[in-house]
Amino acid sequence: MNEKWNILNRKGYLKIHVAVNIKTKEILALEITDEKVYDGKVMPRLIEHILKRKDDKDVKIESVLGDGSYDSNENFKYLQKNKIKPVIKVRKNSIISSKNNSLRNREVYSQ
Repeated sequence: MNEKWNILNRKGYLKIHVAVNIKTKEILALEITDEKVYDGKVMPRLIEHILKRKDDKDVKIESVLGDGSYDSNENFKYLQKNKIKPVIKVRKNSIISSKNNSLRNREVYSQ
């Protein structure tokens, strides 16, 4: 941000990552990081936090919505392993590859 906006002597900023139930608008998980943490790395931690809740609510995650910052093979593999449908916008320059997760390849193909 300092380079992009030409702001000097700034201490940085915090990022708030939030997982929300879009039907009830309830906040299910929240994590605060500094500006150096890549958004995609936080997604599995948010999901684990939801799945390990101790408030006696039986939570089943059917799908995960995310923008392009969550587009990574690791995230697609994690979601497939947990039987969660990914609805993640893949990057415009994404390609179909045998090295990619099959769910990610399907999203790239449908783009």
